[in-house]
Amino acid sequence: MTFEYTRLFNFAEGVFRAMGCSPDDARQATETLLSADLRGVDSHGVARLSGYVRLWEAKRINATPRIGVVHETPSTAVIDGDAGLGLVVAPRAMRLAIEKAQVAGTGWVAVRNSNHFGIAGYHAMLALPHDMIGIALTNASPLVAPTYSLERLLGTNPISVAVPAGEQPPFVLDMATTTAAQGKMEILERKGLPAPAGWIQDRDGNASTNPTETRNGGALIPLGGETGSHKGYGLGATVDILSAVLSGANYGPWVPPFVAFLQPPADPVGQGIGHFFGVMRVDAFRPAAEFKVHMDNWIETFRGAKAVPNQQVLIPGDPERRMTERRLTEGIPLLQKVVDDLTGLGEKFGVKL
Repeated sequence: MTFEYTRLFNFAEGVFRAMGCSPDDARQATETLLSADLRGVDSHGVARLSGYVRLWEAKRINATPRIGVVHETPSTAVIDGDAGLGLVVAPRAMRLAIEKAQVAGTGWVAVRNSNHFGIAGYHAMLALPHDMIGIALTNASPLVAPTYSLERLLGTNPISVAVPAGEQPPFVLDMATTTAAQGKMEILERKGLPAPAGWIQDRDGNASTNPTETRNGGALIPLGGETGSHKGYGLGATVDILSAVLSGANYGPWVPPFVAFLQPPADPVGQGIGHFFGVMRVDAFRPAAEFKVHMDNWIETFRGAKAVPNQQVLIPGDPERRMTERRLTEGIPLLQKVVDDLTGLGEKFGVKL
């Protein structure tokens, strides 16, 4: 089924309001969440709405958090999210990083005591209207085995970098540090399809194509697959350290699970989930107009590269931008299982889908 963006927005906003979120927080949470559906990252959009509700019902999400700065310098800060929705905590932290960059040239904000923040790209892109480069990182539930490990010690730990351009659309990298995000496994499961080779291993470390393998003790494989996973492992580890060890959040195997039916570790090493945001003012390095002319040239050069037959070289952000344009016009498609799930939420909270 296909739904108009505004219809899904009104529905999700109503659910967040029913959870007790303030009008401003409900709107922010909805905007963050639905940015994933618009950009084609269906695993992180309204399909996850019920997951946030279950965490709230389990008293692991605070719908009325007192988000505050616990430490800062002119260019840095640490924010405590008070167990709030990451969909709300993260944009607030990113905007603080932007404010600091306006003064100091760069701004860096680490976050502790938060929850899942949706897609990283949304937060990194908040810097673009200010002629700034945005960086967004977060750690996540431990579903990933480091190279040669049978233990799950890392999350999918995404990285996003957004860079403004002039006449060309911006460069927007948004990627997991695993071969594939767990959300894609969930989509494959809903569709009854196997996972491609190199995405997942079973509990004994053997390659698998079963998208439900993580439920049986298996693990996702870091970016690079079976022959180069040490590279993804290194990237995921870096994200974990900047997001959590630096902020005072839980890291490694202590990161709380997204699913409400699993309890957080009984021996936490920090508070909640951690994020890390960076903002660099372009004109702290060279005139912004000059930079954007060369950024346009960079983009045009790479997009115009000679490609293999029937293919085109893309710039990070191209597929998501095109998907956003299409879905704003044609609507957002949802799997029937997701529609059924949302319908149940609507009946519970008295919000019409």
